[in-house]
Amino acid sequence: MDRKFKIFIWTLFDFANTSFSVLILTTAYSVYFREIVTGNSQIGDFLWGLAFSISMFIVAFISPFLGAIADHSSNKKFFLFIFTILCITSTGLMFFVGRGDILLGMVLLILANIGFEGGLVFYDAFLPEITTERSYGRVSGYGFAMGYVGSFMSLLVAYPFLKGEFAEWNLFNVKLSFIVAASFFLFFSLPFFIVIKERKIEIDNKISYLKIGIERVKSTFANAKKYSNIGRFLLSYFIYADGINTVIIFASIFARHTLNFSLVEILTFFLTVQSTAILGSVIFGIIADSIGQKKTLSLTLLLWVITAIGAYFCVDKTTFYIIGFIAGAAMGSSQSTSRSLMSKIIPPSKKTEFFGFYSFFGKSSAILGPLVFGTVSSLTGSQRVAVISVALFFIVGLILLQRVREEKFQESV
Repeated sequence: MDRKFKIFIWTLFDFANTSFSVLILTTAYSVYFREIVTGNSQIGDFLWGLAFSISMFIVAFISPFLGAIADHSSNKKFFLFIFTILCITSTGLMFFVGRGDILLGMVLLILANIGFEGGLVFYDAFLPEITTERSYGRVSGYGFAMGYVGSFMSLLVAYPFLKGEFAEWNLFNVKLSFIVAASFFLFFSLPFFIVIKERKIEIDNKISYLKIGIERVKSTFANAKKYSNIGRFLLSYFIYADGINTVIIFASIFARHTLNFSLVEILTFFLTVQSTAILGSVIFGIIADSIGQKKTLSLTLLLWVITAIGAYFCVDKTTFYIIGFIAGAAMGSSQSTSRSLMSKIIPPSKKTEFFGFYSFFGKSSAILGPLVFGTVSSLTGSQRVAVISVALFFIVGLILLQRVREEKFQESV
């Protein structure tokens, strides 16, 4: 099979799954749950955050084990399929969530996000199988760029259902946007499962996958000193991913409450920001293959610092759009470069297991960062001050990154 075609099919999965994150987590379902399902109750934000945190906690806990099990069974595609179907099915069933269906709405969100985030463990681990180490940065960038194209396209498809202020929305149309998210994910993920072939290894079918998963994870922790460079990177990643996750979760809230964006303006804002995210993923992916992932990642973290400081001083919508463009470029490049750097420094024989830890740190950070933002905002009464606290995550992450050695892991024979 032609390598370029295989890479294209791999990136289509990124194109497909972002329909869930942008329509369910960021825009349509989050507002629908708060305004309609909980009846605009004061406890609505807490319930939404609780459901999201539960899902991220579960994914963070199981990711290392899933990675180890998939490595041993040589069956990443099977596990990816199961998690993908879980996300798509749960997302589609959100159509039936109505007023007062709080428990159902929360359970479906938890299951869908577990499917979405859990599947990424196996999807990311295919990167070393579809390209060479020399092109990790470029191909990873292509994947994230396709993801942002997918976000743009799914928002565009769903936009007619979500026009107007929320009070003016037709609730049936809003719920149709959940079907759009599920259908988009299903249709564009199918080529991956049809075309991509996984490298097979000889395995002992009598061995328990769970037992092997636990033993391999224990072995990884027991040999932590041997993998100290990977540990340094994961610590840095944990810190700056905190900042990235916080920006993603609170960007629309900041725009609406601090800068008085309407819901239509928020949707338009996310549509336009995708363009710089696409460019950032591709351009910085090429740069990473030229000057190295570590230097490129350092540059993107500096962009994040500029973004946070700029948001603090922002007083009008036009300036916020400019800041959004910078954030988009930083987001696409930092995520893709992080993935390619991880691919470079991990042992090839334990790639899926270590991507499980990579996922673990990324998912865990989705709980801490928003908590810091919310606490600072509540104590000071200012979201601007909270934005400055986010800048500290990027600064600390950048400092810790400098301790990481960008070199291929040498496995003993």
